[in-house]
Amino acid sequence: MEWAVFLVAAALALAGAVGVVAARAPVHSALALLVVLAALAVTYLLLAAQFIAVLQVIVYAGAIVVLFLFVIMLLHAHSGEGPTEKLPRQRRAAALLAALYLVVLLGGVLAAAGPFGPLPAGFGTAQQVGEALFLTYLLPFELASVLLLVGIVAAVVLGRRPEGPSGGTG
Repeated sequence: MEWAVFLVAAALALAGAVGVVAARAPVHSALALLVVLAALAVTYLLLAAQFIAVLQVIVYAGAIVVLFLFVIMLLHAHSGEGPTEKLPRQRRAAALLAALYLVVLLGGVLAAAGPFGPLPAGFGTAQQVGEALFLTYLLPFELASVLLLVGIVAAVVLGRRPEGPSGGTG
């Protein structure tokens, strides 16, 4: 039964990931991201990490996707622009790099494959996640939050309309 749920969640995650990249409208990409995050929450539940699954839904599927949608609406990017290729053959180069990345990723997964031991006691509990975030990985956690904030501020600044002749925006 767990394999069937895992396969459905994995298929949804892959379909959502393709949707994030392939959708032309940014809102559709954000909604596809929501599918990916929900599918990841299901996989966390399969790993008996209920707290991480709840965090996934509340923080990422709730707050982060809503924040993305807010920024998209703020930038008036809902109409979507037509595809423009500024570099010739960029699609072929991107496909080649993606295939190379996939080969390297699969090689790493196959090299690491082997018998897995049982999960440590307390895996996925609130205490274990709190200790990992605020003791072991405090600096990367804070750097990621600052990086996300800088990215959002940069998107807002870059997405501003140029000032008109009257000095106001719009």
